[in-house]
Amino acid sequence: MSDIAFPKIAILEVTYDCNHECKFCSCPWENSENPHLYFEKRRELTVDEWIRALHILENIGVERIGISGGEPLLKPGLEKLLRYIRDNTGLNKGKKITIISNGLAMSESWLSVFKDAEAHISMSLPGLSTFAYHTGSEKNTAAKVLYWLKRAKEYGLSTTANITVTKQNFHELYETIANALIAGADSILLNRFLFGGRGVAYKDELSLTQGQIREMIDIAETVLQTAGRYGSVGTEVPLCLIPEGKQEGRHLRVGSLCAAAKKNGFFVVDPSGHVRACNHSPKRLGYIFDDDIVSDKDYWRTFANGTYQTPERCVGCENVSRCDCGCREAANICYGSLSAPDPCMN
Repeated sequence: MSDIAFPKIAILEVTYDCNHECKFCSCPWENSENPHLYFEKRRELTVDEWIRALHILENIGVERIGISGGEPLLKPGLEKLLRYIRDNTGLNKGKKITIISNGLAMSESWLSVFKDAEAHISMSLPGLSTFAYHTGSEKNTAAKVLYWLKRAKEYGLSTTANITVTKQNFHELYETIANALIAGADSILLNRFLFGGRGVAYKDELSLTQGQIREMIDIAETVLQTAGRYGSVGTEVPLCLIPEGKQEGRHLRVGSLCAAAKKNGFFVVDPSGHVRACNHSPKRLGYIFDDDIVSDKDYWRTFANGTYQTPERCVGCENVSRCDCGCREAANICYGSLSAPDPCMN
């Protein structure tokens, strides 16, 4: 493994299970539209196996852990895993464990667990009036997520409102961000809709236009500046779609380079223990319990070193050295090539 440098952050997708059916979901195992990219579910790691994996991750230089799914609150033994990270590893020392949840299974008891585990909670809020449309949930509502953001603040927990922006909720983006901040969210994470997972079936219905991506950044910067709060865009945006002066925005951080597999970025271990460059990618590159954790080194290095072939339409652009031309995996899923254009550019 000496010839692979691992990022400092690993995201553990601890379960395939989820109590939402989000139209925008990019989890690869929910992609039934592209058989050649279908990500079959395999046996999930038990919590005891995840504990073994933690020590392997620590030994390869990982310093911070985030936990997602699926919906991680549905994983039996999650509390045990959190306590183990806190008490028996050197991971996340001085940093909080991020739990990425849709909030449906949230409860007072979970908030107590997260308080004890020194966790940071990121809850999904994909719109207000469009919440049910996006999530497919009759039990959860935007009001419930806002309530749990408020209660988390009262518990002294730090929180992020995770807002996936689509064509359908774009009209209420200002209000969605504002309501999350009023409820007590400490920060905002925006994710533009990306082609992948279940979202493959809803590309035309959910994809933002280039103009909407630019306006999304402007809206978020305005709301955050008014509130004196901060946020970021979680998925890289082509530099040409970032409004002038906004890449280093005062309150919203926007990047044009992919963080997957990079030294200062992150990578993913999926529910069955397979290693992937990012949560969006359907390509399994190795297995956490193999001697050689990453067996597909060429694919890994393409991301780690940023050596993707420049999409034809971007060749000659003066900014190409500072831009990955959008999401390379979204391009691959949509068009079958890492060198294809990001779907938002077509």
